[in-house]
Amino acid sequence: MKSYKDYMLFDKLPQTWCAGCSHGIVLQSIAAVMAELEVDKHDMALVSGIGCFGRVDDYLDINCMHVTHGRALAAATGVALGNPNLNVLVTMGDGDGTTIGGNHLIHAARRNINVTAIISNNYNYGQTGGQYSATTPTHSITQTSPYGHVEQAFDICQLAIAAGASYVGRATAYNPLMIRKLIKEGMQVKGFSLIEVMSACPTHYGKFNKLGEASRMLKLMNEQSVTVSQAAKLSPEELKGKLVVGCLKNEPRDDYYTEYARIIEAQKVED
Repeated sequence: MKSYKDYMLFDKLPQTWCAGCSHGIVLQSIAAVMAELEVDKHDMALVSGIGCFGRVDDYLDINCMHVTHGRALAAATGVALGNPNLNVLVTMGDGDGTTIGGNHLIHAARRNINVTAIISNNYNYGQTGGQYSATTPTHSITQTSPYGHVEQAFDICQLAIAAGASYVGRATAYNPLMIRKLIKEGMQVKGFSLIEVMSACPTHYGKFNKLGEASRMLKLMNEQSVTVSQAAKLSPEELKGKLVVGCLKNEPRDDYYTEYARIIEAQKVED
């Protein structure tokens, strides 16, 4: 039986993330899922973007490609279409995946590209000092909104659902077992899967908003969380400020490559 250690590059440790950062929890979850599925390393490809969470590729012993800011899903689309036999993972932060790369996100979901996108959402651009992103909650304090953020935040999962993703799930870094469950389910679905992991950034977002150390931030996330079944019993007013966790959508449909191959096959002329 394989272990998560079989997919890690331990000679690259210790990792470079700040103390208390949640990205390491997500990293181990990804490796644990690959071990549970016993996938061949050569059948895996990971595309990562710029940002703190983009450093995931430094520590995984699989095929990895580190690309420009906001373009991870664009590059992953090429990988998935070029070799449809690969299991393609895409790791992004909220800035990389939904702010700079938001256009690629909605179109990858709309096209139903066969990749599993994992977005570690810590509400800010952590690598460059804690600027606000498209997921920063309204009124939050960040490096670029010192008096309070005025914009409305994206709900990443609802955005992916509306755009046509086959599978969508959300977990918090407080619950690694749920993270693993959702990543595993997403990898097994044909088409575009998105897993959002709510993560703690105590160095910037936590400090600016006086949320305390990482352990307290994780505890707060857990207290905000409600399951899909619990959420169904709450009114819109009661759901304000809550994080709905679990599988939010699981409706597989033919992915882009399958649809395109069908068109090509239909145009073939018999000799």
